[in-house]
Amino acid sequence: MDKAAWSLRAVVTAHAVAVFGQPVFAGVYLSGDFDGLRWHGTGADVVTSIGYLQVVVTVVLWIRLRQAWPFLATLAVTVAETVQYFAGLEGALWLHIPLGVLTVAGVVLLFVTVWLAPLRRREAADA
Repeated sequence: MDKAAWSLRAVVTAHAVAVFGQPVFAGVYLSGDFDGLRWHGTGADVVTSIGYLQVVVTVVLWIRLRQAWPFLATLAVTVAETVQYFAGLEGALWLHIPLGVLTVAGVVLLFVTVWLAPLRRREAADA
């Protein structure tokens, strides 16, 4: 397996671990521990940063292995995370919470797919 594929697996795994912390931190805050909001904010920075790193890794994977689907899926999740991030900063919980559920589901789906799908180089169609 290509190093870029292993890099994607590593980044997607880190992304999944980080994104799972977000509902936990939100729940801590909603339970009355106000430090949970600070943890949730820090977690948002970490999750979003990992998402952007994942975009870079998938571009490299696209170039090396000629597979676009990891980039397109990552881009969709990262755009949703970015919108969710700013919705949270603005206090737009009507958007922030549903997007949170969607992004957790998207990252989990990416995690499972990246670990189960073969990530091998595709030959050019005209070769």
